[in-house]
Amino acid sequence: MFISVFDIFKIGIGPSSSHTVGPMVAVHRYLDRLRGLSGAEQRAARLTVTLHGSLAFTGKGHATDKAVCLGLLGARPDTLDPDQVEPMLDALQAVGRLRIPGLPELRFNAETDVIFDYGPPLPLHTNGLTFNLLDAAGSVIDSFVYYSVGGGFVVSETELRKTSNEPVNELVAQDVPFPFGTAKQMLEMGRDAELTIAQMKLLNECRDQPQEDIEAGIDRLWSAMDACINRGISQTGILPGGLKVKRRAADIYQKLIREGRSEPAFEHNVVDWLGVYAMAVNEENAAGGRVVTAPTNGAAGVIPAVTRYYLDHCKGADQAGIRTFLLTAAAVGGIIKANASISGAEVGCQGEVGSASAMAAAGLCAALGGSNEQVENAAEIALEHHLGMTCDPIAGLVQVPCIERNALGAVKAVTAASLALRGDGSHFVPLDGCIETMRQTGMDMAEQYKETSKGGLAVNIVEC
Repeated sequence: MFISVFDIFKIGIGPSSSHTVGPMVAVHRYLDRLRGLSGAEQRAARLTVTLHGSLAFTGKGHATDKAVCLGLLGARPDTLDPDQVEPMLDALQAVGRLRIPGLPELRFNAETDVIFDYGPPLPLHTNGLTFNLLDAAGSVIDSFVYYSVGGGFVVSETELRKTSNEPVNELVAQDVPFPFGTAKQMLEMGRDAELTIAQMKLLNECRDQPQEDIEAGIDRLWSAMDACINRGISQTGILPGGLKVKRRAADIYQKLIREGRSEPAFEHNVVDWLGVYAMAVNEENAAGGRVVTAPTNGAAGVIPAVTRYYLDHCKGADQAGIRTFLLTAAAVGGIIKANASISGAEVGCQGEVGSASAMAAAGLCAALGGSNEQVENAAEIALEHHLGMTCDPIAGLVQVPCIERNALGAVKAVTAASLALRGDGSHFVPLDGCIETMRQTGMDMAEQYKETSKGGLAVNIVEC
């Protein structure tokens, strides 16, 4: 399959692409399935949704139950107004019925019909959802499983099933001008065609849409990312969820504004700007605001922060450079997703913030004029120094350590791009080797460190 820039970057709501955005998408896929059945669904009286594995263990903190309910109410992650979430849920609670176009009215109680299964995960993936349609007597009319595999991507059991433990590269059958499935192929094709990574990615995108539409879509993505930063640096207060985590981005931003950029108090002042941009996005994500998967919600702050750094702090930055940045980042993100994972539930946070940092490093390097070889080097440096990073959110909330982790991922991305630009692109560890190492490390990582909140910081810090 072709992994588009609009697959890697999707506008949605927080706090999690795999636990919030994905389940909403799965609901709509299941409802479409029901409408395609041959009359059996007309006997339906009730619907239940069972959450398995990581979706169960951290589902409350990630608002997975709310996401399921919102999807059943017709909401979609890319158009849902975050301010309407609670009124919609309150109305559902009061009525206790679902009125879904094309289906009979169904009984539905969010407290009992969204079921958290804390037993072993389903065998194919830790993020499973089982939909059961019941008749008036409680007999199952239809049962179907979907998996939320990270970054808002959702697959059925058939689509996910593999014949072996070897990774299946999703890019092998691409019908595009430059069907690179690995970084090595990407570099070879770039050399042969004398094109940059961004140019090849754009030509691939233009297979189905005119270039002006692609560029307008990329501009919309950046506009949404930038709006998220701007909202995040203007909001104060306590984040929801019970940890009583205070928003800090607005306060830090105001201090930086007062200090000014021309004569900063410290030479490392730019690091503070990177940090505040990233934290602003992830505070918005934690609050259930509108964010862009980049490539996930949990890692949504890294790429916007580095892009904003490029725009505000790099001479000669322009809109064309932002398009180059995001196209290059998406190319690298697609390779990582196809050959390893971008899901914290599959490989830990190395797959989320690590992937985001690699993508941001590649994008920045390209926007600053780096060669394809330097871009690949930048991505490898950033990813290498996230290897082994666990996903262990306290209380199952995308707050601690997630918010600060995005700030550090942004700093690593800029450092990696800078190191790559100082060299000629030659280096010891190829990006493909680093991606495979991340995949193997994720396979070896214990379940309690993969977005279950059963290990690491999640059990060693007292919630208060």
